[in-house]
Amino acid sequence: STAIAGWFGEVYVPSRVIAADAATTAAQLRQNDGLFRLGFAAYLVEAFSDVVLAWLFYVLLRPVHRELALLSAFFGLVSMATFATMQMLYFSAPIFLSGRIYLTAFSDQQLDSLATLFLSLYARLAGLFMLFYGTGWLIRGYLTYRSTYLPRFLGVLMILGGSGFVAVNVTKVLAPQYSTNLFLAPMFLNLVAVVIWMLAKGVDQEKWERASRSERA
Repeated sequence: STAIAGWFGEVYVPSRVIAADAATTAAQLRQNDGLFRLGFAAYLVEAFSDVVLAWLFYVLLRPVHRELALLSAFFGLVSMATFATMQMLYFSAPIFLSGRIYLTAFSDQQLDSLATLFLSLYARLAGLFMLFYGTGWLIRGYLTYRSTYLPRFLGVLMILGGSGFVAVNVTKVLAPQYSTNLFLAPMFLNLVAVVIWMLAKGVDQEKWERASRSERA
C-alpha cells in the first residue's frame, strides 16, 4: 500500500495538477478537484502504512542491534512528521481558489500565485522528508543484511532504496541540475520486494526467537 499510494499521491496526481505557471496550475486544480482529494487520501494511506512499518521493523530488527533499530524507527517517525507538514501545505492550496468572502481582498492573479506557492513549498519540503525517510531505510538495510533471519538481498535493496532517497535530497540542494526522479526507482523495487517476501516467506521465526533471547540476555 505504501508503494502504490506513494506513486499515486506523489507522482501521478502532481503531474496532472502542477504546471509551470500559476494560472495553469490554478485552472488544473479547479478542474481536477476530485483527483486532488484522492491524492491527499493516498498520502494518508501512505503515512499510516509507514508509521506501522517503522514499528514493525523496529520489532523485527531489534535483536540485531537495539539502538540502531530504534534510530531507524525515529528517522521513520520524523520523516512522517515532515510528511504531515508537507500535506498541510498541499491540501491548503485549493483554499485560495475557493472564492470565499475573506479572499476578495486579493486579485485572481494573486490567489493563483498563492495556491502555486503553497504547492511549491510542499515540493521543497519533500526533499527534507526524503532525507529522513531514506536514512531510516539505510539503517534498516544494514541491520537486515546483518540479521540471520532475513535474506541479505533484501538488506541490499533497502540500502539502495534509502540511498536513492538521500541522493534526491543531496542533489536538489547541492547540484539541482543532476536531480532526477530516477533515484526513486530503487525504493519502489525495495518496497515491492519486501511485501512479496513477507507475504510469501516471512521471517525465519526460529532464528528470530533465538536472536531475541540473545538480545535479552
